[in-house]
Amino acid sequence: MVTSRGVFRRKPVEQIATEHEGELARTLGLWQLTAIGVGGIIGAGIFALAGAVANETAGPAVLVSFLIAGVASAAAALSYAEFAGMIPKAGSAYTYGYAVLGEIVGWFIGWDLLLEYTAIVAVVAIGISGYFGFLVQNLGFALPAWMLGAPGTGEGRVVDLFAVLLCLLIAFLLNLGMRTAARFETFVVALKVAVVLLVIVVGFFHINTANYHPFFPYGIGGAITGAATVFFAVFGYDAMSTAAEESRDAQRHMPKAIIYSLIIAMVLYVLATLVLTGMQNYREIDPESGFSSAFASVGLSGLASLIAVGAIIGILTVMFTFMLGVTRVWFSMSRDGLLPQWFAKLHPVRRVPTRVTWIVGAASAVIAGFLPIQEAAELTNIGILLAFVVVCLAVIVLRYRQPGLHREFRTPGMPVVPAIGVLFSIWLITFLDPVTWLRFAAWFLLGLVIYFVYSRRHSALERRPAGPGEH
Repeated sequence: MVTSRGVFRRKPVEQIATEHEGELARTLGLWQLTAIGVGGIIGAGIFALAGAVANETAGPAVLVSFLIAGVASAAAALSYAEFAGMIPKAGSAYTYGYAVLGEIVGWFIGWDLLLEYTAIVAVVAIGISGYFGFLVQNLGFALPAWMLGAPGTGEGRVVDLFAVLLCLLIAFLLNLGMRTAARFETFVVALKVAVVLLVIVVGFFHINTANYHPFFPYGIGGAITGAATVFFAVFGYDAMSTAAEESRDAQRHMPKAIIYSLIIAMVLYVLATLVLTGMQNYREIDPESGFSSAFASVGLSGLASLIAVGAIIGILTVMFTFMLGVTRVWFSMSRDGLLPQWFAKLHPVRRVPTRVTWIVGAASAVIAGFLPIQEAAELTNIGILLAFVVVCLAVIVLRYRQPGLHREFRTPGMPVVPAIGVLFSIWLITFLDPVTWLRFAAWFLLGLVIYFVYSRRHSALERRPAGPGEH
């Protein structure tokens, strides 16, 4: 029988919302938070996935794929928004799961996200490195083969040096302090959005409506299958929500930032895919560089190069958002005693978790430098989908357990909306490669050992008497 001292013990939401005040510096405003969210959502999805799904899976109905994925993602986003308004603390899904479903649930979501977010940073770094190396060589610079990729990805390759340096650069930026780092992120996100708007506006004048026929060349099923692929382009707000403790007015701003970032991203996605499939027949769209090939096909090759540069800048912001996310989850788990509290040490002036930031920067650099992109990518996705399941379930449970709890934002359509988020996330999990499941199982078992050997005995809840509201 599980008692208040067991693995499902939890802290009252009211206590979490008020403890640890003054630890992380509260410097982020609404639009900085929104920029971090947009930075995490818009990246490879619009510059790479859109073309691939249009060409291979959905045709012009890639627009419908993004809409389906957006609706499903919105179900989870609304659940995140309710929690962000109630629990303005670092940790996001880890903290929400811990508060509502118990310590071991929170532990496993946090443990999963440590791997998932770090792997995403590495995968994005490898992707940017490929673009960057291509552009540098196009400018006439001959680069030595040893620095152009991980072992096994080409003759003479030893390390993906660009990817390594990018990971360390993002860690350096985050360690400058959240105020400085957020200004950089906001500036780069503004550049990215400007490039996307340029694509939309210029491309609009080169649309040939004949390219929209047939709109569903692969049938409705193709559009739905495409939604499963592009779903991974419409989250990012989850990582942004880990910065709640660094928001100046988290209870009001976090729910708005989550919703605004998803709306902005979805509007840009829909308009961009409409332009992409209108400019070029879906069968001729380049799966790897869709927009560049589309603009080149109408004689705008110069703009195509600008789009490639914009893609590099845009994808860089994804690295920032997810490295921010993993460091705040790690910091929060360490502060709660589930990992050694040495990791929760903050810089005395900048008030950022310097130790974990450099460790994550180094870990992502090793993955990016020495693993091919396919192997690195296999480490991602499942943990984030499980986090969505936990958050959507938790928002339902807490609504019925404590209906009178003050909520700055309330998820509409309860319990149907969060239930959609649960079902869609579980459905997407079934699409994942068996190798992903095996890697997840190995990481899960390692986490199980660490929890029972260390975390359970060192938890902050273990070191003090259980309060009347704890279970």
